[in-house]
Amino acid sequence: MTDFFNNYFKKLDEANFSISQNEMILVSKMILKSNSLGGKVIIVGNGGSAAIASHVSVDLTKAAEIRSVNFNESSIITCFANDYGYEKWVSKAIEFYAEIEDIVILISSSGNSLNIINGAKQCKEMQIPIITFSGFSKKNPLKELGDVNFWVDSDQYNTIEIVHQTWILSIVDYIINQKS
Repeated sequence: MTDFFNNYFKKLDEANFSISQNEMILVSKMILKSNSLGGKVIIVGNGGSAAIASHVSVDLTKAAEIRSVNFNESSIITCFANDYGYEKWVSKAIEFYAEIEDIVILISSSGNSLNIINGAKQCKEMQIPIITFSGFSKKNPLKELGDVNFWVDSDQYNTIEIVHQTWILSIVDYIINQKS
């Protein structure tokens, strides 16, 4: 039994250390620049990734003092999904709420979530920088659309989500450290 956990934690460690720290610093600088221009960070995901988006959004706002929003309110999701289709609700939310000074972080474990991909396309159209977090295939559609991409080499949802949360919260902590 302990072999399972030893192997599990070893895989998490390997995944956590696979990231480029230079890209993490770049994203931190992008967020700080957006903030200095009066922009905000918009973070969107589905399911577990939506929970990560909520957590990060609150930490950015409260602890890092950087305006951040996510679209996890059921009324916006159900309204936009009903009126525009589920696959377009994120792109419509971005169209309505995003501004040129903003940065959008899109999280999809598979990188294949059509609503998240359409959100990235909307950002491209509006010339808003996109940071993506994905896993599974290295050539997933979301990763192809991002300006900076964080990819986890795994096909296990929990592994991908744990690593995404670790990476993005470490960026938040780095920003807090830079501001103090």
